[in-house]
Amino acid sequence: MNLIDLRYIDNLKDLDLDTVDISKPAPEFEPNRQFYFMAKARSWVKKKSEELGRPMTFFTQTFGCQMNAKDSEKLLGILEQMGYKEETDENKADFVIYNTCTVRENANLRVYGRLGQLNRIKKKNPHMMIGLCGCMMQEPEVVEKLKKSYRFVDLIFGTHNIYKFAELIVTCFESERMVIDIWKDTDKIVEDLPTDRKYPFKSGVNIMFGCNNFCSYCIVPYVRGRERSRNPKDIIREIEKLVADGVVEVMLLGQNVNSYGKNLDEPMTFAQLLQEIEKIEGLERIRFMTSHPKDLSDELIEVMAHSKKICKHLHLPVQSGSTDVLKKMNRRYTKEQYLLLVEKIKKAIPDISLTTDIIVGFPGETEEDFQETLDVVRKVRYDSAFTFQYSKRTGTPAAVLEDQISPEVMKDRFDRLLKEVQTISAEVCSVHKGTIQRVLVETKNDHDEHLVTGRMSNNLLVHFPGDASLIGKLVDVELKECHGFYYMGEIVS
Repeated sequence: MNLIDLRYIDNLKDLDLDTVDISKPAPEFEPNRQFYFMAKARSWVKKKSEELGRPMTFFTQTFGCQMNAKDSEKLLGILEQMGYKEETDENKADFVIYNTCTVRENANLRVYGRLGQLNRIKKKNPHMMIGLCGCMMQEPEVVEKLKKSYRFVDLIFGTHNIYKFAELIVTCFESERMVIDIWKDTDKIVEDLPTDRKYPFKSGVNIMFGCNNFCSYCIVPYVRGRERSRNPKDIIREIEKLVADGVVEVMLLGQNVNSYGKNLDEPMTFAQLLQEIEKIEGLERIRFMTSHPKDLSDELIEVMAHSKKICKHLHLPVQSGSTDVLKKMNRRYTKEQYLLLVEKIKKAIPDISLTTDIIVGFPGETEEDFQETLDVVRKVRYDSAFTFQYSKRTGTPAAVLEDQISPEVMKDRFDRLLKEVQTISAEVCSVHKGTIQRVLVETKNDHDEHLVTGRMSNNLLVHFPGDASLIGKLVDVELKECHGFYYMGEIVS
């Protein structure tokens, strides 16, 4: 068999890792370098599997947002290329990796708790390896704690160098010591790494990474780094490949998709990117998140209004209805500006579904400020809202603000907000009763084997009679009964 020297190969399509010459030096350029280390790891995993008389296994756990979920698909794809088989029980896996979130401090505590359990398992299974990655690892104090109190962890890396996963695993294999590789920031984006999608018919697609907004309550810019946009040609190429592989719906992902393209050599707006994506034949639906109100342009509204593929759903986080609180949050818009934006959106797209995020109990929030939030909820009439009690996050400006709100006051406001949101949501969502809607069937129903569950363009769920053969298909469904956040329906033949 002729072995391949990856230093001299341009096209990695259909590459067989068993044919890679791992006796040669590793390539200096990406992604060839990572495929070289995948091949090297594959050789190690194969040898270990033969020693054990069974396949080596892995378990992944993803905490946090859709960006993390997308990163985890890459981890899965790389591990499978190495020859690992997925294991659903972390207690039995040979390699366990947690992709962590650090938006809230209790997310960190959950990881520490899980690590304590893994330590006991690893003592009985010494060849088990444990890896940690994601946002939590970008906090220096976390890494110091892990080095001091969790020495049994084998691999620690962050958000900026996830593409180096294969190389880092090989370092672990060869060194048999704790490997730590944390980058403060990066401008590097590596394309064409393997990925294992959760769904065959829909997929998230990263269009940018990082955040420049520095909302005073949020740790994300500190752990995800500054904004960097992917080349539009790479995005288009990825989506075309996905469509060729059966994907009909994509979710464009970024911390603030509305600011896409600002740092490109040839600037392109998010609206222009959407227009290019819409041209892809075979793609049926386009979604995106998250949109920051301060960057949502008239151009984007116009593109959404005239699009045949962009879903009639917009997630537009308001966070608070009080201009004073918004200023403290560093959101960079006022209550009036937000309401004017909503008015423009609804005028251009009358059937748009609007959802939002709201935080209650931000430091210094008065009852009058809270009433301003309720006023926005009543005026906008959201289809649904993700509501949160403010959670102090160490390392953010808001954490040191005076006038922290008592838990009792915070809970009272939260309960009142939730009641208002749910009442309005039930009214707004019920308007579709009796209509026929296009629905993408996503799963078998969890509670009734005779039903399937799908999602309308406006993101509402619909349950209706059907079987697994419908999964991944777009079908017309008559909406019979509204149950607040979801509908019961019947397929229209």
